[in-house]
Amino acid sequence: MIHFNVPPFVGTEFQYMHEAVENHKISGDGPFTKRCNEWMQNHFDAKKAMLTTSCSSALDMAALLCDVHPGDEVILPSFTFSSTANAFVLVGAKLVFVDIRPDTMNIDEKKIEEAITEKTKVICVVHYAGVSCEMDAIMGIARAHNLKVVEDAAQGVMSTYKGKALGTIGHFGCFSFHETKNYSMGEGGAILINDEQYIEKAEILREKGTNRSQFYRGQVAKYNWIDFGDSYLASDINAAYLWAQLEVADKINQNRLETWERYRDAFKVLEEKGILELPYIPQACVHNAHMFYIKCRDLETRQSFIQYMRDNDILCVFHYVPLHSAPAGLKYGRFQGVDKYTTAESERLVRLPLYYNIDNKDLDRVIEKALTFFDTI
Repeated sequence: MIHFNVPPFVGTEFQYMHEAVENHKISGDGPFTKRCNEWMQNHFDAKKAMLTTSCSSALDMAALLCDVHPGDEVILPSFTFSSTANAFVLVGAKLVFVDIRPDTMNIDEKKIEEAITEKTKVICVVHYAGVSCEMDAIMGIARAHNLKVVEDAAQGVMSTYKGKALGTIGHFGCFSFHETKNYSMGEGGAILINDEQYIEKAEILREKGTNRSQFYRGQVAKYNWIDFGDSYLASDINAAYLWAQLEVADKINQNRLETWERYRDAFKVLEEKGILELPYIPQACVHNAHMFYIKCRDLETRQSFIQYMRDNDILCVFHYVPLHSAPAGLKYGRFQGVDKYTTAESERLVRLPLYYNIDNKDLDRVIEKALTFFDTI
C-alpha cells in the first residue's frame, strides 16, 4: 500500500530524544524547545516564536490575545479544519464564513469587506496547501477597519508571500508540526507574535498565567500568578524530534518540491486537455509543497478516482467538508453572501501521496495509475 502520508524522519530524531532524557528535562521549555524557538525567530524573522502543544492551541492563544469576547464576530473561510473555527467559538465569537477563490482555495479577499460589521474583531486567514492568501489586500482591509489578523499557517511553514514568511505578516501566526505536516513533532505547533506589545502577555498566557519565563530570564526575583492562562508548552522530547528536522529544513523542503514538480509535469497535459485542474501558485507566492492536489470534473469523478486508486493500493484522499454546512458551523456561524465556490470546488479536490523521501518507484506508480484512470474517462 502506498500511503497518503508518512511522518518525516531524517535519522537524528532518536539521538536528540535520548539527549533530552539524559538532560533530565522532558517537560516544556527545555533546551530543544529553545533551539526550535530561536530557529523560527531567526529563519522567519519573527519577533517571537513559541512552541505549543498543537496548532489548535496556538490558535486558541491567538483568539485570547485578540481579546475576542462573546458577541464579537470573526471572518474566516469555511474551507478549513475545525480548529480554525474552534479557537474563536471557545471564546464566544460568532463565525462569519466567506467564499473562497477557486484558483488557490484561499479566502477571497474581495469578499471580506462586505462581511464586516460593527461587531467584527478579527480576520482569520488560512494559507491552504502552503500557498499564501492575498495578504497585502487583507492587511489593508484590517488597518482600515482596525481589525486583528490571525494567520492559520498550519500548512505554511517555509512558504513566503512577497519574501515574507507566512505566519509573520498578520498580528499572530500559527504553525502546525503534526505528523501530517512537512516538519513534525507528532503533536505540536507554534505561535508567532508579530506585534511586540503582545509578547509578555503571550508568555504569561502560555505559562499557566504566570510570569515564569521572566523569572527564568532573571527579570523578576520570583514568579507569580499574573493573569489567566493555560499550559501550552510542548514536551522537550517532542521538540527534540522536531529539532532534527529543522536542522535540515531546506533539504526536506527541496525534496518535497521535487515530488510536487514531478506531479505537475506528469499531469500538465491533462490540464491542457481540460480533464482536470492543477494547483495555482500566484507570482507573489513561494510555496512549500505541503500537498499536491488535483481537481476532477465533478464529485462523481473524484469518488471514482479515489476508489480506483485504492483498488490499486494507493491512498488518495479528499479534504475538508466546508464548515458552514457542518452541524457546529450551522450552530455557531453564518455564511456571508453566496457560496459560489466553497462547496463546489471542495467536492472536486483530491490529494495525492506526498511526503519526505517518497520512494521514486511509488511515485512512478501513483502517476502511472492516475494517468491510466483519466485516459479511460
